[in-house]
Amino acid sequence: MSSGVAEVKQKLQAELDDLESELRVHLPKEINARLSLAICERTRNTNALQRQTMVKARIRELRQRMSEVASIDLSKIPRDKASYGSTLLLYDSEREEEVTYRLVTPEESDPAAGFISTVSPIGRSLMGKEAGDEVVVSIPSGSRRFEIRKLPHFMMKLRSDVMKLLPSLLVIVLTAVANFSQPANSESCAI
Repeated sequence: MSSGVAEVKQKLQAELDDLESELRVHLPKEINARLSLAICERTRNTNALQRQTMVKARIRELRQRMSEVASIDLSKIPRDKASYGSTLLLYDSEREEEVTYRLVTPEESDPAAGFISTVSPIGRSLMGKEAGDEVVVSIPSGSRRFEIRKLPHFMMKLRSDVMKLLPSLLVIVLTAVANFSQPANSESCAI
């Protein structure tokens, strides 16, 4: 019988050793691996939810902007005052130079090419002014004084330009929405 007891004792000890090894070595590794995966998955979900919120907000902004652009009534744009679409010949007496600016929407803005947004400091200063007016523009480096030398009649050209612009603007906006909606490259979680 003593050999039977020894066998039972040995069997119990082997199972005890296996369980202790599982409890102290294998299960902690598995738990850590699963926790890492859960944390990684939770991070991915959080990132996706944040991205979704940003995309929804940008889509709202773009739809609002498209509505604003579509509501531009060309018949109400003054012909004799600086406004959207106006091309102005300005004289800067301090630099003794003439510059030509065209007042455009923020989406069309390209200051280096002379396309000035109506909401920029220069654009806001020029809006509503007439040929012969002097304008002082506050800029980050100080201020500049301009004389509006020429405000050519632009209505006919403006109408054709805007009609050409609207489809392009729609394509730009839709492309921006599509690009903005693409999920960002996410790094895979390493365990």
